[in-house]
Amino acid sequence: MNQLEKLLSKIESKNAVIGVVGLGYVGLPLAVEKAKAGFTVIGFDVQQSRVDQVNQGINYIGDVVDQELKELVLTNKLVATTDYARISEVDAVAICVPTPLNVYQQPDTSYVESSTREIAKYAHEGMLVVLESTTYPGTTVEIVLPELENTGLKCGENVFIAYSPERVDPGNKQYNTKNTPKVVGGITESCTKVAAALYRAVLEGDVHEVSSPAVAEMEKIFENTFRHINIALANEMAILCEKMGIDVWEVIDAAKTKPYGFMAFYPGPGLGGHCIPIDPFYLTYKAREYNYHTRLIELAGEINNSMPDFVVERLMHILNDDGKALRGSKVVILGVAYKKDIDDMRESPVLPILTKLYKEGADVVVVDPYVPKFKLNGEVIETHALSKELIEQADVVLLTTDHSNFDYNLIGTSARVLFDTRNGMKGYPKPEKYTKL
Repeated sequence: MNQLEKLLSKIESKNAVIGVVGLGYVGLPLAVEKAKAGFTVIGFDVQQSRVDQVNQGINYIGDVVDQELKELVLTNKLVATTDYARISEVDAVAICVPTPLNVYQQPDTSYVESSTREIAKYAHEGMLVVLESTTYPGTTVEIVLPELENTGLKCGENVFIAYSPERVDPGNKQYNTKNTPKVVGGITESCTKVAAALYRAVLEGDVHEVSSPAVAEMEKIFENTFRHINIALANEMAILCEKMGIDVWEVIDAAKTKPYGFMAFYPGPGLGGHCIPIDPFYLTYKAREYNYHTRLIELAGEINNSMPDFVVERLMHILNDDGKALRGSKVVILGVAYKKDIDDMRESPVLPILTKLYKEGADVVVVDPYVPKFKLNGEVIETHALSKELIEQADVVLLTTDHSNFDYNLIGTSARVLFDTRNGMKGYPKPEKYTKL
């Protein structure tokens, strides 16, 4: 029996030990699903605090069920460690580490590189290595493959390497790690075969095989670039509609009645999260190697990145119409997370809005039931609870994240001036001075 057959047999019998490197928004839910499927899972992370929390059965990711994590830890199906030497115990490992942009808006693959180096130190025959981190086309072949083959292993024969992009949408109640379809592209056919077999043994969603890691890497970038550009279009429509005195939300509601050829995207105060504001620029970076300028992507970035400034400018005009200056006005911000019903603040557009409001001398109070405190420009800011008194005292209320558990009746009946950037007040009572993005 060759190494491929041995590994496939271990996966089929659920005797394979699975490793997950990076226990964040992608890695921990994946580790939990693999353990729930019957595999023994070892999670790896450089943060001792995360490792300690997992080993105590303490959940810190919204998409993971607390009790499920506890049970998996108690039954020894899931354990976490900072010791990469335990890679030698695993039969398959998924790399789920961050891929941010650096200060020059270029891809920072250092986390992928360091994780791959650590895996390579303890790599062995019959191992599958899958990169899940979102990155530019070519990363798996350019970074992961050389590190592993430098150990003397041969890809497709005694070590198997593939790329399978994460598809995590924090807070999504319908689609999660378990039921979202998966795309898999291996360096060789045998790599694709064994990676697909592992995901089929774990997930309920379809596993779609593609011809190479580059196709899978490009597919993921395309997904998020599609959203990035269409959100930019919605934002530009919002700016134009405001100038023309047209309700952009009503326009979108009307357009989405068409059963074909249209998909609804909505404007907002800017883009947030680790994917949409960042991933398209991985493609922009890679395109330069081919002497190609990704004009549409970069223009969409300009539009989306300008939205926080647009929101503050609109806020100034709203206050001005009320006979007040922004400086000294009490502004109550509703929501600081980048999207509704989660505590994730990565790249939240509310942060640049807050920075500008503080710079302009506004008296700002932040309300977010999911975020008790956060850091802004090195300072810790504590959020407040929503109350009738707080809303009544505000010179203007700015709704930036439409959390479901906000009391919109209270907001609408207590606020004197309200600027709604999410159309969160739809269907609720509104104050006389009410403005939508």
